[in-house]
Amino acid sequence: MALASEQAPGRLLVIACGALAREIVWLQKLNGWEHMDLQCLDAELHNRPKLIADKLAAKIEQNRQHYKNIFVAYADCGSGGAIDTLLAKEGIERLPGAHCYSFFAGEERFTQMAAAELGSFYLTDFLVEHFDRLVIRGLKLDRHPELRDQYFAHYTSLVYLSQRQDAELVEQARAAAEFLDLNFRHEHSGYGDLETGLQEQILKLV
Repeated sequence: MALASEQAPGRLLVIACGALAREIVWLQKLNGWEHMDLQCLDAELHNRPKLIADKLAAKIEQNRQHYKNIFVAYADCGSGGAIDTLLAKEGIERLPGAHCYSFFAGEERFTQMAAAELGSFYLTDFLVEHFDRLVIRGLKLDRHPELRDQYFAHYTSLVYLSQRQDAELVEQARAAAEFLDLNFRHEHSGYGDLETGLQEQILKLV
């Protein structure tokens, strides 16, 4: 989506993880969020979380002159608090939680799920669809299959938190669990705090 040529006080810029792009665009159309613009960072940062804060800082700096209202559609995402340190300095809010699994499920529900079944590896719609690229090739399991048991030695289950109701994705997630030699469980979460968090930011523009 194109940037405004001048600062747009009546518009909201959402800077998001590329893994959330489709979900955010769909929610924008569903809810009629006409005053929202979206820019995304590379979803590959999922495997390199220590780089996220610096990438966010550059994106914020790039857009400060164009947008009065900026919101970050990331959780902590393994940054070790670096994202929160940056956003506190910038006066910008983000989505709640430690990772996308918790804001999709909702903090309370995710905490209950995690406590009930320790050792769970979580996938979202995006991660199921890109499991080969982000997990198998991203972790070099295609070239070094022996690494699978090292990386996932402490996991017992794969939990698929689905946003869409899609039987094909459920089967793909099940196949991912089989590949990792983990038990499989499917929990439908919908869009959770991603939708409510964005809605709250839109309402602040009114």
